[in-house]
Amino acid sequence: MKTCLIVDDSAVIRKVARRIFETMNFEVGEAEDGEKALSACGKTMPDAILLDWNMPVMTGIEFITHLRRMPGGDAPKVVFCTTENDVAHIREAIGAGADEYVMKPFDHETLQIKLQLVGMA
Repeated sequence: MKTCLIVDDSAVIRKVARRIFETMNFEVGEAEDGEKALSACGKTMPDAILLDWNMPVMTGIEFITHLRRMPGGDAPKVVFCTTENDVAHIREAIGAGADEYVMKPFDHETLQIKLQLVGMA
């Protein structure tokens, strides 16, 4: 079974995303900030990561920068999930190592399309 780590400080977003990923047969883990997500990745590297941009403790950009330097950290497909929608933010996310980008709010269809684009759905 494929695994996904949902990294977002919003419990509501994590709950909605969890339901979507579970319908696509993912085993889902959650982290409310980048620091906890790095710790989770250090134990078991997920196949996919849905990553929020703005979080306390460690931002999404800081997280992905650290993730991509970890052993095996180049493997997960990372989809940034945020309200930041300008070209500069998208370019920064992709430059930091994100594979795809999705805007909040998202729905099942939108998330599934993004996962197909990165070869995970």
